[in-house]
Amino acid sequence: MGRQVPIVDYLVLDDGPPHLVAGRCRGCGALYFDRRNGCARCFGTDFERVPLATEGTVRSFTIVHRAAPGVPVPYASAIVDLDGGGLVKANVVHTPADPEHVGLGMRVRLTTFPAGHDREGTEAVAFGFEPA
Repeated sequence: MGRQVPIVDYLVLDDGPPHLVAGRCRGCGALYFDRRNGCARCFGTDFERVPLATEGTVRSFTIVHRAAPGVPVPYASAIVDLDGGGLVKANVVHTPADPEHVGLGMRVRLTTFPAGHDREGTEAVAFGFEPA
């Protein structure tokens, strides 16, 4: 197998288990996935990169039935409250995309999967959450 690269900068694929990281404001503790020059909560400018929990709870979700051409539907898109802090939007995978299998308060854990590869064999790796 060729090299693996994460599909987003905040997905870490190293020697340990895959996990997400965020920038945490040293002033107030606010978490951000994207790069920040200043904190939207306290206007601080000092951030540290911190690992986030790999488990959490579904806060909100929707079942998507219409998507761009080539994107299989239906799929479940959710907002996940991560244990210990942080919110992330991701798909709920490895379970049927219907309200009988995905629900509010559902416990989920991070999982990764291949999203595609290039001609040199480099594999893009995406993440989602599966039932815990």
